[in-house]
Amino acid sequence: MSLDRSSISSRVSALFASHFFGVGLFLPFIPVVLGFRGLTAAEIGFVLGIGTIARIAASPLLSNLSDRTGQRRLSILIYSLAAAFFIGLYFLPLGLVFLSVAVIGYMVMNAPVVPLSDAYALDVQRNTGADYARMRLWGSAGFVFASIFGGSLAAEGTSWLIVVAVGLASLATGAVAMSLPRQKRGETPSEAADGTSDDHKDAPFKSVWFWPLLMVLGLYQASHSAFYGFGTLYWQAMDVPDFAIGLLWATGVAAEIALFTVAGKLAQRFDPPIFLLAAGVAATLRWLLFPFADTLPAMAALQTLHGLSFGAAHLGAVAILARVVPSRWAGTGQGLLATSVGIQMAIGLSISGAIYEINPDWPFFVMSVVAAIGTLLTLAMTPMLRSRMAAE
Repeated sequence: MSLDRSSISSRVSALFASHFFGVGLFLPFIPVVLGFRGLTAAEIGFVLGIGTIARIAASPLLSNLSDRTGQRRLSILIYSLAAAFFIGLYFLPLGLVFLSVAVIGYMVMNAPVVPLSDAYALDVQRNTGADYARMRLWGSAGFVFASIFGGSLAAEGTSWLIVVAVGLASLATGAVAMSLPRQKRGETPSEAADGTSDDHKDAPFKSVWFWPLLMVLGLYQASHSAFYGFGTLYWQAMDVPDFAIGLLWATGVAAEIALFTVAGKLAQRFDPPIFLLAAGVAATLRWLLFPFADTLPAMAALQTLHGLSFGAAHLGAVAILARVVPSRWAGTGQGLLATSVGIQMAIGLSISGAIYEINPDWPFFVMSVVAAIGTLLTLAMTPMLRSRMAAE
């Protein structure tokens, strides 16, 4: 990497910011946009459901393809251009089929961008000493800004501007990716020391311990599924004003950004399993107490735990994979993590939805148990993890 640390970390920060700006518009507002195009709630659910399944499957496949070529920044450009192309199909007046292709295609092409960006950023951290967390926090900031910006456009007459902005964010992501310096590709698979051609010879993907680890890492994010799916509905049922609900969501993201700001210094004192354990304890308490928070100050206080329950879990997970997965397969590793999170999140949303109908408090208690299980499993796996990380 030929550029100085400050310059390259700024560009990686811009990469995260531009991508998550698009995501921050797409996730909250695409159902609204599709509704204005005449789709029913059932049709919107079907399109987004198929898109989610396709995204989960595509993430490790497309990330692995990029790892095999050794062209991460070019891959981000191609995937971002393809995402912009697909979302552009929204404007063709051809009904449900093309709307479905537009949304699903965008979700599939977007799937590998974050794993590949994470892999690139972690290599930057490894090679230059730049702080991954401080680069990644700009993704969270971009998401928050997009949510505010999108809210001002979420009316029937201006909703099309949301789609335009999503497409422009994808184009910007590709442009920023190509402004980054090339990363030196490590020893190619065919050049392994013993002359074998096993593409994953030095990667842990065939190791028995790797897949339970991947499940546990995904479990932390899956423990948020009840909140992501029903948190707003829960607060609305408690007569919390909509503007206050927006502030509560913003409080959680602000806590996440605050952690990312200081995480580099914390990482000098604590290893990745400690981040996971802190996340597990915070998530267990957060969801256990969530139904008992009946005032805005109490709700806001619990929202500050998002910095640990989500932020520390994310930082711990990507750091562990960065240590146990060789650099040239880092995109594949991060893609598999995204798939693990996606599958478990989908399961968590389904379970939470069924339980919420019975008692709105119960999904959060279940998520507390899930977080506690993840914490105990991490505690049991910590000696093995430290041994593997030291070996790598």
